Amino acid sequence: MTLHLSDSDILAELEPTAEANLNDHLSKAKMWHPHDYVPWDEGRNFAAMGGDDWDPEQSRLSEVAKAAMITNLLTEDNLPSYHRELADTFGFDNAWGTWVGRWTAEENRHGIVLRDYLVVTRAVDPVALEEARMSHMTAGIAKPEKGSQFLKGVAYVTLQELATRISHRNTGALCNDSVADRMLARIAADENLHMVFYRKLCAAALDLTPDEAMRAITDVILRFQMPGLNQPNFRRNAVLLAKHGVYDLRQHLDVVLRPTLRIWRVFERTDFGPEGEIARAELHAYLLDLEAKAARFEEQRDRALARAAARV
Repeated sequence: MTLHLSDSDILAELEPTAEANLNDHLSKAKMWHPHDYVPWDEGRNFAAMGGDDWDPEQSRLSEVAKAAMITNLLTEDNLPSYHRELADTFGFDNAWGTWVGRWTAEENRHGIVLRDYLVVTRAVDPVALEEARMSHMTAGIAKPEKGSQFLKGVAYVTLQELATRISHRNTGALCNDSVADRMLARIAADENLHMVFYRKLCAAALDLTPDEAMRAITDVILRFQMPGLNQPNFRRNAVLLAKHGVYDLRQHLDVVLRPTLRIWRVFERTDFGPEGEIARAELHAYLLDLEAKAARFEEQRDRALARAAARV
């Protein structure tokens, strides 16, 4: 029979790991300042200050780039909701509390710099952006389903931070603007370090309680959604971004899931009991299905792009 640990027991057992990973993170994280990534000389007043309000003609970004930037910013904007969930999961004791504070402070820069860039360059409608922010932050995010909040939490944020890194980098390339590309590369570097912290924690949890951790990982992957799910127009924008290679099923499978599962040695481990084996078998079947779906999506996208090119 598998021994199930409480979240408090897991936190106590993994606190030394959290402290070591925190120190490693602090040694690698580079200090940067949002104001250094914004072209302030492009800024001018809006109508309330005697200037001109936004007009679509003022934006240099394509419709896809605008959708990607708005999606990325609104995702970063929901930081208070993420902080609350992380604090509920980790608490504020010892290294856990230090990490919660540090992660929140680093993430806060992302929303600051993205908004400053978009408003100063008049890349998107600032009124619509603010209305979307109000709606998204009011909705917040939902807690994981039943089971260990810690195990599901660290599994989810590992995958989510990596997915966000990919989305930021691909958005930067899509903007066709060296300033935006540099800014989003800087944000992506932060997200990568955050992902590494959580990935190491999840690896330690797999060693500590293999069956429970495997169950949590499988449940998270089978139900994975990006944290922007509650954004206005999220599903429409997600489809648009997938069609243009910002983040799609192939990237989710080949750049997020498979590399992470290899690092965790999920399909090589020999320490699972019956519960862990069942969860691993479910995950294997899901990945096979996801491969088929990714291939179908790529075929459909290629045909659609070929038809569009033929019409030009």
